[in-house]
Amino acid sequence: MSDYKAEFVEFAIDSNVLCFGEFKTKAGRMSPYFFNAGLFNDGDKLKRLGEFYAKAKDHGEGGTVVGAALTGRVLIVDDVISAGTSVRESVDLIRHAGAAPAGVVIALDRMERGTGEKSAVQEVREQYDIPVVAVVTLDNLVEFLERDAKRQTELQAVAGYREKYGV
Repeated sequence: MSDYKAEFVEFAIDSNVLCFGEFKTKAGRMSPYFFNAGLFNDGDKLKRLGEFYAKAKDHGEGGTVVGAALTGRVLIVDDVISAGTSVRESVDLIRHAGAAPAGVVIALDRMERGTGEKSAVQEVREQYDIPVVAVVTLDNLVEFLERDAKRQTELQAVAGYREKYGV
């Protein structure tokens, strides 16, 4: 795992954005971890988050627009993709406004099955023919947990969840 990915996971944990316990996802799954990007809620955290998103970007036109009218090509920025429900809702909203989804940038790819046997990220890429770029993946999170002897309980819980819902 690259240094910036490990730094991002540590940053998310330190910011209480990434928590361990028992959580119900929007897809109705019980997860041993929860990622709430809404807690990147001050200037310093948002600045660091933007830096991590920029390190994951390796294609596209560049530039960022947040909160503008939905016209032209629109980049979807989200915290995670679990089953892909939120992205599908966003794409529908964007298309309904007469715009076109250009791609998706997420902080964490949970690497979970979507509506079939493929991952939700794979389904989004194929269904909408748009790129999906993640700052970190569940593989990176697992690798981070494996490196910390104090996090073996979390590692076992995440591994069990992954076995049930992962691809």
